Amino acid sequence: MIATLPTREQVDRIACDLAPDVVRIRVNVAQDWSDDPAIYFRVILSDEASRRDRLADVAGLVRTKLFDELRLAELEHLPYFRFRSRSEQDKLQDPAWD
Repeated sequence: MIATLPTREQVDRIACDLAPDVVRIRVNVAQDWSDDPAIYFRVILSDEASRRDRLADVAGLVRTKLFDELRLAELEHLPYFRFRSRSEQDKLQDPAWD
């Protein structure tokens, strides 16, 4: 079976599974800086999950779950992950992250 690009519903379900640490995940497909196909994940974490003593573990868990459940290794698209805390997003109000 060939892996397909993830749907919003799949990504939303994973975000829900990772709550309350993950507030939401947004995804878009585009070309990266070297013109290769890429898939970008923008992950908003709770302020608790964004603490210095938890961030690395939570981010690793999010990456692993996305890789495994969406079968990202089977895609021709390179995955990129960006993380932001809820309070950081509240301050920046970046619509791409909503």
